Amino acid sequence: MCDYSLENMASRPAVVGDRLITTSFPTSFTRGFAEAGGPSTAVCLRPGTEVAFDIPPKYDRALPFWANTAAAKVARFRQINLANPSTHHDALEFADGTIVLVARLRVGQFATVLQLPASQDERDKISHQLPDKAVVTAS
Repeated sequence: MCDYSLENMASRPAVVGDRLITTSFPTSFTRGFAEAGGPSTAVCLRPGTEVAFDIPPKYDRALPFWANTAAAKVARFRQINLANPSTHHDALEFADGTIVLVARLRVGQFATVLQLPASQDERDKISHQLPDKAVVTAS
């Protein structure tokens, strides 16, 4: 998914192995992910997508000149504040529970898409392939 502020931008869904860079888009007031080699197209992540940054990412706090550094390099993409349509929804959740809006990530940081969430069709296929639970009786 791409945040509402990127709806009018060229975009594509992320795939496993994508090399991403955090960027500011010229026709938007927000930041997001783009291909490392072509930062004009937004790369949209689905909730549950896992990304790994090269180094723990830096992000802006309330004011842009105050930055924090995440405690880890790996994060899971999620959406927050969905009840409020005119705010940023795209966020990353780190293992320590820290949630960082993608729009607050500092520009120029590299990440790789590690894993995508399973689609409903994939989940259904897997559940049909699982054997029935065997009943074990004590003798």
